[in-house]
Amino acid sequence: MPDLPERPDRASRADAGAPETDAQRRRRRAQFLRELAEARALRDRVQPRRAKAARLRHAMRMRTFRW
Repeated sequence: MPDLPERPDRASRADAGAPETDAQRRRRRAQFLRELAEARALRDRVQPRRAKAARLRHAMRMRTFRW
């Protein structure tokens, strides 16, 4: 696997040794969740049959879940 370039958000951080603030952590988490949702949407478009089966399995789990 080729060497990947260093991520800009980590490379540009001057205080790499300082503890991360809550705002930075939330920003990084929000970015991760956006990318994850985008990847899932892409997978659903590329594999519609698998996406439908996953939706049906999820619906079944939700119907049988007890609060």
